[in-house]
Amino acid sequence: MRDGELPPGAEGTDHGARRRLFYALALMTGASQFHRAALGVVGPELAADLGAGPALLGAANGAFFLALLLLQVPVGLALDRLGPRLTVAALSLPAALGALGQALAPEGGWFLLARFVLGLGCAASFMGAVVLAARWHGGPALTTALARIFASSQAGVLLAGAPFAWVSGLLGWRGAYAVSAAMTLGLAWLWWRWARDDPPDRPRPHRPAEGLGEALRGQLTVWRTPGLLPVLAMHLVGYAAAATVLAVWAGSYLAEVHGLAPGPRGAVLGAMGGALVLGLLGIGPLERRLNTRKWLVAACCLGAAVSLGLLAARPGAPLPAAVALLVLLCLFSAFPVVVVAHGRSLFPDHLVGRGATTVNLAQTLGSAALPALTGWAVAVAPAGEAWPIAFGTLAGCLLLGLAGYLTGRDAPPRG
Repeated sequence: MRDGELPPGAEGTDHGARRRLFYALALMTGASQFHRAALGVVGPELAADLGAGPALLGAANGAFFLALLLLQVPVGLALDRLGPRLTVAALSLPAALGALGQALAPEGGWFLLARFVLGLGCAASFMGAVVLAARWHGGPALTTALARIFASSQAGVLLAGAPFAWVSGLLGWRGAYAVSAAMTLGLAWLWWRWARDDPPDRPRPHRPAEGLGEALRGQLTVWRTPGLLPVLAMHLVGYAAAATVLAVWAGSYLAEVHGLAPGPRGAVLGAMGGALVLGLLGIGPLERRLNTRKWLVAACCLGAAVSLGLLAARPGAPLPAAVALLVLLCLFSAFPVVVVAHGRSLFPDHLVGRGATTVNLAQTLGSAALPALTGWAVAVAPAGEAWPIAFGTLAGCLLLGLAGYLTGRDAPPRG
């Protein structure tokens, strides 16, 4: 057999391995999406049962993303040194424990702690997907691969809408969260069976052994990478703005302003998740056609900011108009996957884990800060001003992130 030639049947083996890997990535990132978004539908009832106000919802989602933030550097080291398969599998145990802790929470402080533990358990899910997509795909194919994985993962957001509302109505929100803990363990078992760190169709690449000192020096190299700061500026707010609305405020806004019950609220949240899926499926081909990442991100970010600005200007708009703006916000908010691909292009292969998690530090910081910031704004705002302040703050954050991003260079997928 000549060098580089695949053994008989390897093509089929490779196809099957890629399909299993895709399922594993979609399911595990989908579980993380579910846990992020599952607060929205049951939030008002949960806060009432725990004797807490609306600020608990912002603080709970902030606790989740704070845990992600604190674990990003250790996760980056683990992804490069231990591999995504083992790293994600090990963290699935605290994820299940945190999900169960939500179901057992007797008061608000316990619930915040459970959300924090849940966040620790989900800390490697998305970055594990980025690292594996970078190992199994390259060049212009990376954004499309990531977009398909993240689009499929939106099934978790959809499950956190009407289906989760239905289970909550049947078992109560505590029973629904207990079911989510069992689901997390089942998906972890599938992950271990299907995920592999490297493609089977080529030799395992050589990754030099690193001591702790060398690993930390590699992290410093990542921080000195030219072009990193503009990417961080955009990633700080690009995902966090839409996630804050979808996971925290959309349900409460629809309940308070438009009087929607959990079922209709879940339907709207499901439509928002569906719009995000459509955006993700379309943004990869659009990136390849336009051959630009910078200006595609800029256009989508501006569209999301305008949607939030209109919600801020007229929070009491008729329900169809409000729903349309929420859906448009999610449709435009597919662009962070392009920011991830832009960030990946900055780093060599042996630093991809640390590079990806460094970029993700900005996203997790924003995702922890924006729910807490808007939660405080809603709590202290004068009567009738809470929603204009919350939506307006998020729109302003997107525009600031865009201003920082535009100072950087483009990274066209075809060079």
